[in-house]
Amino acid sequence: MIRLHHVQYGRSFRVLWLLEEIGIERFGGLEVIEHRIGTPAMRESDLPRVSPAVRIPAIEWDGLEMAESGAIVEHLTERCAPELGRTPDHPERPAYLQWIHYAETQASLIENLNLQMVFLRPPAKPSPIVVKLTVARLRQALAGMEARLGGRDWLLPGGFSSADVMMGFNLFAVPYYVKLDPFPELQAYKARIEARPAYARAVAREGAQRFYDRDFYPVPES
Repeated sequence: MIRLHHVQYGRSFRVLWLLEEIGIERFGGLEVIEHRIGTPAMRESDLPRVSPAVRIPAIEWDGLEMAESGAIVEHLTERCAPELGRTPDHPERPAYLQWIHYAETQASLIENLNLQMVFLRPPAKPSPIVVKLTVARLRQALAGMEARLGGRDWLLPGGFSSADVMMGFNLFAVPYYVKLDPFPELQAYKARIEARPAYARAVAREGAQRFYDRDFYPVPES
Protein backbone atom coordinates (compact mmCIF):
# COMPACT_ATOMS: atom_id res chain seq x y z
CA MET A 1 0.00 0.00 0.00
CA ILE A 2 1.22 3.48 -0.83
CA ARG A 3 0.92 6.25 1.78
CA LEU A 4 0.44 9.84 0.61
CA HIS A 5 1.04 12.79 2.90
CA HIS A 6 -1.49 15.23 1.60
CA VAL A 7 -3.14 18.64 1.94
CA GLN A 8 -6.51 19.00 0.28
CA TYR A 9 -6.17 20.53 -3.21
CA GLY A 10 -2.52 21.39 -2.60
CA ARG A 11 0.43 20.30 -4.72
CA SER A 12 -0.15 16.77 -3.45
CA PHE A 13 -3.30 16.69 -5.57
CA ARG A 14 -0.93 16.10 -8.49
CA VAL A 15 0.22 12.85 -6.92
CA LEU A 16 -3.30 11.80 -5.94
CA TRP A 17 -4.50 12.32 -9.51
CA LEU A 18 -1.50 10.47 -10.95
CA LEU A 19 -2.18 7.50 -8.65
CA GLU A 20 -5.72 7.40 -9.99
CA GLU A 21 -4.44 7.53 -13.58
CA ILE A 22 -2.06 4.64 -12.89
CA GLY A 23 -4.63 2.70 -10.87
CA ILE A 24 -4.70 2.52 -7.08
CA GLU A 25 -4.80 -1.29 -7.30
CA ARG A 26 -1.31 -1.17 -8.84
CA PHE A 27 -0.04 -0.10 -5.41
CA GLY A 28 -2.10 -2.49 -3.35
CA GLY A 29 -4.25 0.34 -2.03
CA LEU A 30 -3.84 3.93 -0.88
CA GLU A 31 -3.64 5.48 2.58
CA VAL A 32 -4.01 9.26 2.62
CA ILE A 33 -2.53 11.08 5.61
CA GLU A 34 -4.16 14.48 5.49
CA HIS A 35 -2.38 17.46 7.03
CA ARG A 36 -3.43 21.02 7.75
CA ILE A 37 -0.89 23.64 6.74
CA GLY A 38 0.57 25.69 9.54
CA THR A 39 -0.42 23.40 12.38
CA PRO A 40 2.05 21.87 14.88
CA ALA A 41 0.65 18.46 13.96
CA MET A 42 2.62 18.51 10.71
CA ARG A 43 5.92 18.52 12.60
CA GLU A 44 4.65 16.06 15.16
CA SER A 45 3.67 13.51 12.51
CA ASP A 46 5.80 11.21 10.35
CA LEU A 47 6.13 13.94 7.73
CA PRO A 48 9.52 15.34 8.90
CA ARG A 49 11.07 11.91 8.42
CA VAL A 50 9.87 11.72 4.83
CA SER A 51 10.02 15.35 3.72
CA PRO A 52 13.16 17.38 4.52
CA ALA A 53 11.19 20.65 4.32
CA VAL A 54 8.22 19.19 6.25
CA ARG A 55 5.97 19.96 3.31
CA ILE A 56 3.57 18.00 1.18
CA PRO A 57 3.45 15.94 -0.87
CA ALA A 58 5.46 13.00 0.38
CA ILE A 59 5.01 9.31 -0.27
CA GLU A 60 5.97 6.06 1.43
CA TRP A 61 5.85 2.96 -0.72
CA ASP A 62 7.70 -0.34 -0.77
CA GLY A 63 10.66 1.05 1.20
CA LEU A 64 10.67 4.30 -0.78
CA GLU A 65 10.32 7.63 1.02
CA MET A 66 10.13 10.62 -1.29
CA ALA A 67 9.02 14.26 -1.30
CA GLU A 68 8.57 17.03 -3.93
CA SER A 69 5.64 16.72 -6.29
CA GLY A 70 7.62 16.98 -9.53
CA ALA A 71 10.13 14.36 -8.43
CA ILE A 72 7.38 12.00 -7.26
CA VAL A 73 5.42 12.41 -10.49
CA GLU A 74 8.51 11.75 -12.62
CA HIS A 75 9.56 8.72 -10.56
CA LEU A 76 6.15 7.06 -10.39
CA THR A 77 5.63 7.70 -14.10
CA GLU A 78 8.94 6.10 -15.06
CA ARG A 79 8.46 3.16 -12.72
CA CYS A 80 4.74 2.46 -13.04
CA ALA A 81 3.30 4.24 -16.07
CA PRO A 82 5.95 4.87 -18.74
CA GLU A 83 3.17 5.51 -21.26
CA LEU A 84 2.49 8.77 -19.40
CA GLY A 85 6.10 9.91 -19.69
CA ARG A 86 8.65 10.46 -22.41
CA THR A 87 11.84 8.40 -22.47
CA PRO A 88 15.23 10.18 -22.66
CA ASP A 89 15.53 9.44 -26.37
CA HIS A 90 11.95 10.52 -27.17
CA PRO A 91 11.72 13.70 -29.30
CA GLU A 92 9.16 15.14 -26.88
CA ARG A 93 11.36 14.57 -23.82
CA PRO A 94 12.68 18.18 -23.59
CA ALA A 95 9.16 19.63 -23.84
CA TYR A 96 7.90 17.06 -21.33
CA LEU A 97 10.49 18.13 -18.77
CA GLN A 98 9.93 21.79 -19.51
CA TRP A 99 6.19 21.57 -18.85
CA ILE A 100 6.69 19.58 -15.65
CA HIS A 101 8.90 22.36 -14.31
CA TYR A 102 6.76 25.12 -15.83
CA ALA A 103 4.03 23.88 -13.52
CA GLU A 104 6.21 24.91 -10.59
CA THR A 105 6.79 28.36 -12.12
CA GLN A 106 3.05 28.85 -11.88
CA ALA A 107 2.64 27.08 -8.55
CA SER A 108 5.22 29.30 -6.84
CA LEU A 109 3.19 32.36 -7.87
CA ILE A 110 -0.03 30.74 -6.62
CA GLU A 111 1.67 29.94 -3.32
CA ASN A 112 2.75 33.57 -2.96
CA LEU A 113 -0.83 34.71 -3.56
CA ASN A 114 -2.15 32.14 -1.09
CA LEU A 115 0.21 33.48 1.55
CA GLN A 116 -0.77 37.08 0.88
CA MET A 117 -4.51 36.68 0.43
CA VAL A 118 -5.52 33.64 2.50
CA PHE A 119 -2.98 32.99 5.24
CA LEU A 120 -2.43 36.56 6.44
CA ARG A 121 -4.74 37.42 9.30
CA PRO A 122 -5.45 40.83 10.91
CA PRO A 123 -3.67 42.99 11.81
CA ALA A 124 -1.36 41.82 9.00
CA LYS A 125 -2.45 42.98 5.54
CA PRO A 126 -1.53 41.84 2.03
CA SER A 127 0.66 44.19 0.03
CA PRO A 128 -1.31 45.60 -2.93
CA ILE A 129 1.90 46.11 -4.93
CA VAL A 130 3.18 42.57 -4.29
CA VAL A 131 -0.22 41.05 -5.10
CA LYS A 132 -0.61 43.12 -8.27
CA LEU A 133 2.85 42.14 -9.54
CA THR A 134 2.34 38.48 -8.67
CA VAL A 135 -1.05 38.36 -10.41
CA ALA A 136 0.52 39.97 -13.47
CA ARG A 137 3.28 37.37 -13.54
CA LEU A 138 0.77 34.55 -13.13
CA ARG A 139 -1.36 35.98 -15.96
CA GLN A 140 1.72 36.08 -18.19
CA ALA A 141 2.53 32.46 -17.36
CA LEU A 142 -1.03 31.54 -18.35
CA ALA A 143 -0.71 33.50 -21.58
CA GLY A 144 2.35 31.41 -22.44
CA MET A 145 0.30 28.24 -22.04
CA GLU A 146 -2.59 29.70 -24.03
CA ALA A 147 -0.31 30.43 -26.97
CA ARG A 148 1.11 26.91 -27.06
CA LEU A 149 -2.18 25.07 -26.59
CA GLY A 150 -3.72 26.37 -29.80
CA GLY A 151 -5.15 23.45 -31.76
CA ARG A 152 -3.80 20.90 -29.27
CA ASP A 153 -5.68 18.83 -26.71
CA TRP A 154 -2.75 18.35 -24.32
CA LEU A 155 0.58 19.99 -23.60
CA LEU A 156 2.49 17.55 -25.81
CA PRO A 157 1.59 16.72 -29.42
CA GLY A 158 1.84 13.02 -28.61
CA GLY A 159 -1.06 13.18 -26.17
CA PHE A 160 -1.85 13.20 -22.47
CA SER A 161 1.14 12.85 -20.14
CA SER A 162 2.24 13.39 -16.57
CA ALA A 163 3.13 16.94 -17.57
CA ASP A 164 -0.62 17.55 -17.77
CA VAL A 165 -1.04 15.96 -14.34
CA MET A 166 1.34 18.56 -12.91
CA MET A 167 -1.14 21.25 -13.96
CA GLY A 168 -3.98 19.75 -11.89
CA PHE A 169 -3.25 21.82 -8.79
CA ASN A 170 -2.55 24.95 -10.82
CA LEU A 171 -5.76 24.99 -12.83
CA PHE A 172 -7.80 24.38 -9.69
CA ALA A 173 -6.25 27.36 -7.88
CA VAL A 174 -5.61 29.87 -10.70
CA PRO A 175 -9.25 31.02 -11.14
CA TYR A 176 -9.27 32.33 -7.57
CA TYR A 177 -6.78 35.01 -8.67
CA VAL A 178 -6.94 35.32 -12.47
CA LYS A 179 -10.14 35.21 -14.48
CA LEU A 180 -9.87 32.77 -17.38
CA ASP A 181 -12.25 34.61 -19.72
CA PRO A 182 -9.38 35.88 -21.95
CA PHE A 183 -7.96 32.34 -22.24
CA PRO A 184 -10.34 30.15 -24.29
CA GLU A 185 -7.68 27.49 -24.99
CA LEU A 186 -6.95 27.16 -21.28
CA GLN A 187 -10.65 26.93 -20.47
CA ALA A 188 -11.06 24.12 -23.00
CA TYR A 189 -7.93 22.41 -21.66
CA LYS A 190 -9.25 22.66 -18.10
CA ALA A 191 -12.55 21.13 -19.23
CA ARG A 192 -10.73 18.20 -20.87
CA ILE A 193 -8.79 17.60 -17.66
CA GLU A 194 -11.96 17.67 -15.57
CA ALA A 195 -13.58 15.17 -17.96
CA ARG A 196 -10.95 12.52 -17.30
CA PRO A 197 -12.38 9.73 -15.09
CA ALA A 198 -9.20 9.52 -12.99
CA TYR A 199 -9.32 13.26 -12.31
CA ALA A 200 -12.97 12.98 -11.30
CA ARG A 201 -12.12 10.15 -8.90
CA ALA A 202 -9.35 12.25 -7.32
CA VAL A 203 -11.73 15.19 -6.91
CA ALA A 204 -14.32 12.88 -5.34
CA ARG A 205 -11.69 11.78 -2.80
CA GLU A 206 -10.97 15.44 -1.99
CA GLY A 207 -14.55 16.55 -1.38
CA ALA A 208 -15.58 20.20 -1.22
CA GLN A 209 -12.58 22.48 -0.87
CA ARG A 210 -12.05 24.06 2.56
CA PHE A 211 -9.22 26.49 1.84
CA TYR A 212 -10.63 29.46 -0.08
CA ASP A 213 -13.48 31.42 1.53
CA ARG A 214 -14.58 33.24 -1.63
CA ASP A 215 -14.82 32.59 -5.34
CA PHE A 216 -12.34 35.28 -6.40
CA TYR A 217 -9.69 37.40 -4.67
CA PRO A 218 -9.20 40.79 -6.35
CA VAL A 219 -6.05 42.82 -5.92
CA PRO A 220 -6.51 44.73 -2.64
CA GLU A 221 -6.86 48.46 -2.78
CA SER A 222 -3.90 50.61 -1.75
